[in-house]
Amino acid sequence: MEDINSFKREMAACFQMSVLGALSYYLDIEVRLGKEELMLGQSAYASKLLEQSGMDECKPCMTSMEERLKLTKASTVAKVDATLYRSIIGHLRYLVHTRPDTAFAVGYARRFMEDPREDH
Repeated sequence: MEDINSFKREMAACFQMSVLGALSYYLDIEVRLGKEELMLGQSAYASKLLEQSGMDECKPCMTSMEERLKLTKASTVAKVDATLYRSIIGHLRYLVHTRPDTAFAVGYARRFMEDPREDH
């Protein structure tokens, strides 16, 4: 505790600050402190993203991407709103901070940011 208090004093000498208690939420990341663990999550952020992308009624699944999915840029299906697609990909990239298991799927979908289609 003495090290923590010393750190707080040093920070207060350099910066204007106040101690508000235990951290519970920071930059859309939920922080939960257990007896022996620190858990980070973004369930509220993920729910908001699902709602914004019109997928809030979709059923959850165990994998973030269909196995052996082959996407190609040479597609004949209609283009989607590129701005919305880029926005969703950006939000998903932020979600990867607490869900590293989605990193491959997000990176794969990111490859199509220049020319998004409805169904690759």
